[in-house]
Amino acid sequence: VQLQAPGGGVVQPGTSLRLPCVASGLDISSYFMAWFRRAPGKEREFVIGIYAAGGLKEYGESMKIRGSVSRDNSKNTVYLDIRALEPGDTAVYYCALRTTYKSRYSNEDEYGYWGRGTQVTVSS
Repeated sequence: VQLQAPGGGVVQPGTSLRLPCVASGLDISSYFMAWFRRAPGKEREFVIGIYAAGGLKEYGESMKIRGSVSRDNSKNTVYLDIRALEPGDTAVYYCALRTTYKSRYSNEDEYGYWGRGTQVTVSS
């Protein structure tokens, strides 16, 4: 199973960004998918997640207002959208596939597959 998140790079404050997470080797349509991020000097944190059917979502504190998540199961892809980017959004962003349901969705231990991470730098 591979999760690939192309995109990222340097973006200007105030703009919007869409990060795709493309899965291969597994049909993700039955799985809760999530995004985490690790900002410089900080621990990795849960950003946002989406249930298999796509209707229900979970938000981390940082994305309750500016973030959204969607999925296209026909493309085996999940998307993270962030608007009004801020320098504080600078981080490595990871997509992840949840494989256990023993704890909260924000617990990293729930996720058995991770993307390699993509760097997003918000700077003018």
